[in-house]
Amino acid sequence: MGKSIWPASDPTGELLQGARDGNPQATNDLFDRHRSALRRLVQMRLDRRVQQRVDVSDVVQDVLAEASTRLTDYLANPSMSFHLWLRQIAWDHMIDTYRRHRGSAKRSMDREQSIVGPVADDRSTMEMIVQLQDPELTPAAAAIQSEMTKRVEATIDQLDANDREIILMRHFEYLSNQEVAEVLGLQPAAASMRYLRAVRRLRELLDNL
Repeated sequence: MGKSIWPASDPTGELLQGARDGNPQATNDLFDRHRSALRRLVQMRLDRRVQQRVDVSDVVQDVLAEASTRLTDYLANPSMSFHLWLRQIAWDHMIDTYRRHRGSAKRSMDREQSIVGPVADDRSTMEMIVQLQDPELTPAAAAIQSEMTKRVEATIDQLDANDREIILMRHFEYLSNQEVAEVLGLQPAAASMRYLRAVRRLRELLDNL
């Protein structure tokens, strides 16, 4: 599994304590520390068609503005990790942004979701390929990375919503199994089983192409 897009937890914990103590600089540093991760999340998960009409920076700024107004309540009752709390606010904003710009589309944002950005150059898909590929794959075949990348991305989009979401959270957002469980409201063992089933279904689809 690749490195998380989110900052390390120890400095974040110190900044959260500073915010609880009423230190405005700690609060500013806390949000600044997570800005780039939020930007990457929005670039990665917001439908690319919507990104043609909406500036990612504006979405990130809206997320941070809402988080700022809700921070006191979060600090009083932190029901989840700070970065997962921010992620949830960002996800809600992405859903709202999608709905505003896709009008009366019958399918939800999650069903329409595409992997966004120059994913062929991203380590995410290639790490997924390494996990899924036949161990007997020849070096010559393994070298066809661009074709394999497109194949895996297209196949991920064929998964049902639950399978697709857990694959994206684990391999593109780099959330740990514990974090996925927290987001989905599952026990870690149940989240792990759901992930393994999703990987198995993805591999089966790839084998049937």
